[in-house]
Amino acid sequence: MRTPSKVIFDTDPGVDDAMALYYALAHPAIDVIGITTTFGNVTVAQAAVNALYLTAIAGHGDIPVTQGVATPWVKPGEPPPAWIHGEDGLGNLPSRVATANRLDPRSSAQFIVDTARAQPGEVTLVAVGPMGNLSLALKLEPKLPSLLKEVIVMGGAVVEPGNVSPVAEANVWNDPHAADHVFGAGWPLTMVGLDVTHQVILPLSLFKQIAEHQRHIATDVLHHAVAFYADFYSGLYPHVAEIHGSFGHDVLAFIHLTNPELFTLEHGAVRVATEGIGNGQTMMQRKQIPYPQHGWADRPATRVCMGVQSAACNAVFEATMMRDWLPRAAG
Repeated sequence: MRTPSKVIFDTDPGVDDAMALYYALAHPAIDVIGITTTFGNVTVAQAAVNALYLTAIAGHGDIPVTQGVATPWVKPGEPPPAWIHGEDGLGNLPSRVATANRLDPRSSAQFIVDTARAQPGEVTLVAVGPMGNLSLALKLEPKLPSLLKEVIVMGGAVVEPGNVSPVAEANVWNDPHAADHVFGAGWPLTMVGLDVTHQVILPLSLFKQIAEHQRHIATDVLHHAVAFYADFYSGLYPHVAEIHGSFGHDVLAFIHLTNPELFTLEHGAVRVATEGIGNGQTMMQRKQIPYPQHGWADRPATRVCMGVQSAACNAVFEATMMRDWLPRAAG
C-alpha cells in the first residue's frame, strides 16, 4: 500500500462535507492531519463545532481543528442555506453526545502556513468551501504554492449551470475575490466542480446500509444528515428524486485524490467574475487564443475535472465506507 497522503481539509460542514470527512477518515490512503473551517454552509463558528463533533464521535478527536474566516473578502456575506443543510448544518440533529476535544487556538490560515512550512512538499490541501482561508494563507506566506504538494478544490463550473445563479457555483460565489486569488496562485491546482459533481448521485439507501453495517453513532449521524439533504435535492431535481438521493459534491474532491483515473481533465487558466450578474462565475480558457481582453496573459493553468465515471465513484465510496474504520468502543 502506498504511503497515505497527508491532507489538510478546509471545510464548512455541511452535510456533503460530513460525507467527505468520513470518506477521508475511512480511506487507508488518506491521513487527515488537520481540519480548517470556514463560513459557507453554516457560520464559521458552527462549522468549527461540527468539525469537532464529527471527528470526536468517529474516534478522531486528536485531529487539530481550527476556526477560520467568517466573511467574504469584499462582497456582503450571505445567510447560511439552512433549507439545504439544516440550521445546524447536519440536518438538525435532535441531540448531540458530549465531546471533549477543543479548537486549536491558531487561525485556519496560520495553521495551513505552519503545517506547510513544517512539512514542505508533503501536504495536500483539499478545500470544499469558500476559499478565504486559502487566500489569507497566501497573504501570510507568499511561498505557500511551493510548500504544498497540491491543492484540490471542490467549486466552480465550466459548462454545467450554476447552483446559486445560472453561471455560479456556491463556494466560489460566496467569496469570488478569494477564489480568483486562489486560482491565480500558481500551485498545482485541481478543480472538481459541478461539471462532475452533478453527475454523481448517492442514494439515501446507501447511507442507511452503511449505518446498519457499522452500527456506530458516526454513521447514524451521517445517515440522519443525508436524509435531510436528500429531501432537499429530491424536491429540486426529478432525476435525483427517482432514487431519493443527493449529489456527493465534496466527497468527489477526495475520490479524485484516491482515484484520479475515474476523472477526465482539461487544462487551462481559470478566472472568477467578481462583480455584476455574473458574480462567482468560473471562466476557463479552453482555447489558446490571444484574447484582447486583459487578465488572461500569464495566468497559471488549472486542472479542471470535466468528466467522471459515476458508477465507479459510487462503488469506491461504498467500499470505503463499509471498511472497518470506526472504533467499536465509541459506538
